[in-house]
Amino acid sequence: MKTTSSTCHSAGTPVAWIPLLVSLCAPAFFAAAAPASAAAEPQPYTLFMGTDLDIQWNKDLCRVQDISGSSFHIRADGKEALVPMNAGPINLRVQQSLKLTENSAVIANLKGERAYTPANDPYQKFNREQPGGSGDAVFGLAVGQMVTTIVNTGIGGMVSAPALPGAPSASVSAEGRAAERLNAQQTAATADLARRADFNNVGVYAGRLQSDLADELFDAMDVTFEVSSEKPLTRPYVVILTRYHERGSKPGASRNWIYAQTLDPIDQTPRKVRVLQGGFPAGFEVEEFKVHLYDRGQELATNVAEKRVPLTREEAFQYLKIEYLSSHKGATLPPDAALGKLPADIRTRLAGSQAIPALFVQVSKDGLPVEAFVDEACSRKVEDPYLRSAIMDLRFQPALDKGKAVAGTYRLNLTGVRP
Repeated sequence: MKTTSSTCHSAGTPVAWIPLLVSLCAPAFFAAAAPASAAAEPQPYTLFMGTDLDIQWNKDLCRVQDISGSSFHIRADGKEALVPMNAGPINLRVQQSLKLTENSAVIANLKGERAYTPANDPYQKFNREQPGGSGDAVFGLAVGQMVTTIVNTGIGGMVSAPALPGAPSASVSAEGRAAERLNAQQTAATADLARRADFNNVGVYAGRLQSDLADELFDAMDVTFEVSSEKPLTRPYVVILTRYHERGSKPGASRNWIYAQTLDPIDQTPRKVRVLQGGFPAGFEVEEFKVHLYDRGQELATNVAEKRVPLTREEAFQYLKIEYLSSHKGATLPPDAALGKLPADIRTRLAGSQAIPALFVQVSKDGLPVEAFVDEACSRKVEDPYLRSAIMDLRFQPALDKGKAVAGTYRLNLTGVRP
């Protein structure tokens, strides 16, 4: 797995809120708006609460378009710019909004727990500092040497026969032998005191370990999950948002941890992902964490997404129209594309040899295609059945006249396509 990542801790991340659109997340809205047969229809679209990141760049907030290598991709002053993730502090802002997508992925076995960095892990600290059996080993050697000395120097100053290896010669005085015995005894006694001291006592270190574990001075976040997707994701990345507060902080003193990391390509086979990141204040408390998945800059609906509602094609179309009308009040605009696209094989299926740059589709005030023409004057209809069927399957945002939906004509670009 790739390790490119970015972390940002910030206080009070601003969140955009759209009351009208949030209310549309209620399943009851779509149940009332859809025909009775909608219950049996497939629901290929998903409406969910998604997240976008903005980076402050030259005093402007620029939307993160993608992540690759070790940089965020943004558009600043009409041009693409790369913001290195690890070049220094980055001012990131979180924007939440409802998103509609056909692309989805599955996140399984999601866990987010407080953890320790290696330097602060009580278990690793215990393994580094505790002496193990070294004190006992030194004491055992000293006792063995003492016994050997006593045997070799004899009892009462007499040499044992036969003498053990290293025994003193007969010329050594009784006083010298006694001194050797006393020195060996003192060495053993010193080793015994050392092995009983705190710095050589495994039990003392074990007690410290239990005390450190009880303090729960976690300083890292450990997030693990498995991710898969029916549709291959070639350039995915994950954004993890965690809200936390320092131990003992006052109510409302929450902070936000924003983490982004590129991932290897994802397919139907579940891929394990683990993120272990430090930098948190020791003993911090987690309030909540969320995982957002993207591919080529577009967020995907996952099973852990907030306010997740599966939609039929008609429900998705109705949602897009309502959102479009609410965000273009008072505007006068031609029709625009909403849902659907021409088949990939349209170039090979069309008959004839004359290339045309575009087709012209009459769109009703409801955003439905009425008729398709090969000329801007809308005098010559599209006769090819395959092409006409494909166009009639498209859905459009209606034309607007001072914010009111009206009929209009949409220019469908077909540069290079032969009718």
